[in-house]
Amino acid sequence: MRVATFNVNGVRARIPVITRFLRQHEPDVLCLQETKVVDEDFPVEPFEKLGYECAICGQKSYNGVAIISRVPMKQVTTGLDDEPFDHTRLIRARVGGIHLINTYVPQGRDVETEHFRYKLDWLGRLRGFIERNYTTRQRMLWVGDINVAPEPRDVHDPKGMMNHPDFHPDARAALADVVAWGLTDVFRKHNDEDGQYSFYDYRNPRSVKHNSGWRVDLMHATRALANRCTAARIDIKPRTWKRPSDHTPVIAEFDL
Repeated sequence: MRVATFNVNGVRARIPVITRFLRQHEPDVLCLQETKVVDEDFPVEPFEKLGYECAICGQKSYNGVAIISRVPMKQVTTGLDDEPFDHTRLIRARVGGIHLINTYVPQGRDVETEHFRYKLDWLGRLRGFIERNYTTRQRMLWVGDINVAPEPRDVHDPKGMMNHPDFHPDARAALADVVAWGLTDVFRKHNDEDGQYSFYDYRNPRSVKHNSGWRVDLMHATRALANRCTAARIDIKPRTWKRPSDHTPVIAEFDL
């Protein structure tokens, strides 16, 4: 099974990029983040034409997550189970024997603000959500725009970015606590090199050329599933296409 994750930064604006990616790679499942559209306006038709069904949870202008799958989805739910709001940051389903969680983690804005504290709290609550709903013996995959670069090699300028909300030590510790539950970074299982990034800031027009990026789009699996991961990679090409997202897809393959 081939699974991909992609922060599209507005799904309607990115349809040509997404469908081109789907035709080239033919993933069984594509998880989208930051769709920025209410459910009734989500562009279902382009995906259905390619043989995919859509599970969506969105809102106007902000957030939004979706699972695009050509494998039947079961038990689709949205949001953390301890909150009545902000449910457009998480969608999960059972897909082809995999328990799949797709998240758009809060960015945090600035480490001195309540937004950053909310980010840390959200990751802590995600750890509790996983503990309540899954076991490490299950084949579970957590993917998405996590908005945290785990290690210095995942940022082009680790010293300069130390106080950034996506690389601050507290953010990395919060991510590490979720991972410590029993998860493996499947990209790092197959790629040990530095300088491999999934996000390139629009504000630096030469970010791709100079490889000035971040690895914040992650895929973590329980050992039961990680042991079946046969490949993982970042596809940089969609970031260079016309009207791209500032993120680019991450792809993993599993022998199920």
